[in-house]
Amino acid sequence: MSTTQLSQSGAGRRDETTILEVSGVSKAFSSPDGSPLPVLDNISLDLRKGEIVALLGKSGSGKSTLLRCIAGLISPSSGEIRYRGVPLTGANPGVAMVFQSFALLPWLTVLQNVEIGLDARGVPPAECRERALQAIDRIGLDGFESAYPKELSGGMRQRVGFARGLVVEPDALLMDEPFSALDVLTAENLRSELLRLWEASEFPTQAMLIVTHNIEEAVMLADRIFILGTNPGRIRTEISCGLTRPRNRHSEECQGLVDEIYGIMTGSDSRTPAHVGSEEPTTNGTPAEVPLPAATVGGMAGLLEILAAHGGRDDLPMLARQLTFDVEDLLPLVDAAQLLGLATVDDADIELTDEGRSFVEADIDTSKAIFAKQAKTNAPLVRAICSSLESTQDGTLGEGFFLDLLRRGFSLDEAKAQLELAIDWGRYGELYDFDANTGQLKLERPVGAGTGGAAAVSST
Repeated sequence: MSTTQLSQSGAGRRDETTILEVSGVSKAFSSPDGSPLPVLDNISLDLRKGEIVALLGKSGSGKSTLLRCIAGLISPSSGEIRYRGVPLTGANPGVAMVFQSFALLPWLTVLQNVEIGLDARGVPPAECRERALQAIDRIGLDGFESAYPKELSGGMRQRVGFARGLVVEPDALLMDEPFSALDVLTAENLRSELLRLWEASEFPTQAMLIVTHNIEEAVMLADRIFILGTNPGRIRTEISCGLTRPRNRHSEECQGLVDEIYGIMTGSDSRTPAHVGSEEPTTNGTPAEVPLPAATVGGMAGLLEILAAHGGRDDLPMLARQLTFDVEDLLPLVDAAQLLGLATVDDADIELTDEGRSFVEADIDTSKAIFAKQAKTNAPLVRAICSSLESTQDGTLGEGFFLDLLRRGFSLDEAKAQLELAIDWGRYGELYDFDANTGQLKLERPVGAGTGGAAAVSST
């Protein structure tokens, strides 16, 4: 695990007291056939007094699962989590959580929602009410004590979530994508207020651990950033960011760190097949090891069109800002272009390959043929579907066959999503079609039916 240090300044609250330790934690769930479905792989990190740590990663990196293991809500399959040196055997007594979905009880008022954690800990009613009112005032909700969640905006509901977490004065506040359900301006305002509270001496928690997919959010908030890879989640890099607060997102230091992280998150990891961009099909990588990115052909093609209009190469962070994309929207498109060998990423720059330029500049039939060839060569699931259909007498198979195979490496919802993506990609490349009424996948041209166009590529 590599570490990057940008600056030694800032982080004045931090000392070396370790609050949480995660040592070699792995987590696997059971698939329907009883085989393990790995989500986390050998995760080790710590959280120290006076620091904010961010867990940054794309969907499928197991960020939320790791947070729930740290909270003691689920147990790891292997490894150990310690709170102040003591191994966890149940719920973590030193943490509180703030959820993306707010998780408020709609039949309780703001005051009652904030009191509920104290009440569960056996705090006397009078003290419970006094501490809850203080937390409500601290988080900026004074005057809304008797309001119900349905009367509040999303930002105000999340303030209740923060008040409920802080009122128990936890050693560590765990936050699972706490700003992602809010509009941009509300999220920015709440982040800024949280940082102002953090810098104040009376802030009632000693450390914060935030799960996010937003690179700029991690850079603006965190003292250290752990970047997780996917399928299963494992730590790829730890970045130490000692920049003073408040941070200027437009400063050279912040932009440099954002660029570096974009490069890491869009660069290859252990699941990227070595054959990307090659001319001949290869058996390297299975559909579980190299899942299809959550990107439609239209979305990826749009990104390549924009890239071509920019001369074929562009800076990813700058391009994301120009398109007003969040990283969760942009990176799957980049991953798809990389997987298909239509673009490459070098640090934070994305560049069209020769195949990518041809794809963008060609007429629609030629573009489809290029896409079909690259998909069958480089996307294991598309290749597997083509091979399976070509091995049947009539070129057809039911979707259940592929879902059963995918369930060995994915949950049911993930398997369905993978198959839907593969159908979208295969239809565009005219490799195969799908009949929603019968649930049958079928080759565009059954084996031996002739050649030509994109379908000719499917039989190479």
